[in-house]
Amino acid sequence: MEDIDTLIKETLTEEESKFYEELDEQGLFGSVKSIFKGKLGWLAVIMNIVNLAVFGVLIYCFIQFFNVTATNELIKWGLGIVICTMMMSMIKLFGWMQMDKRAILREMKRLELQVSSLSAKISE
Repeated sequence: MEDIDTLIKETLTEEESKFYEELDEQGLFGSVKSIFKGKLGWLAVIMNIVNLAVFGVLIYCFIQFFNVTATNELIKWGLGIVICTMMMSMIKLFGWMQMDKRAILREMKRLELQVSSLSAKISE
């Protein structure tokens, strides 16, 4: 794998090689930061705000669940806990899917750059 990378870097211009370095694999924190960049960054911010609000409602439901004694009330607050947990899970899944999408797009760009670089070298 590293032999291919060095071959590609040799055929690229300085600008292209800098772009190629930016497409390198990111860690977890880099992937999380990348969610807030791009066209849907504003949506990620709103989803995190909603996630915090739902977490607040979840805490309130927990407190109410342990303070009531009637079975009907326990069921209502328990259902609130389940709904809040499901909402928070869906928001987290959205974030993980966005991170995965960005990783796939980054790999596609790397492949495009590699193909164009190698085809330019072959045609010479």
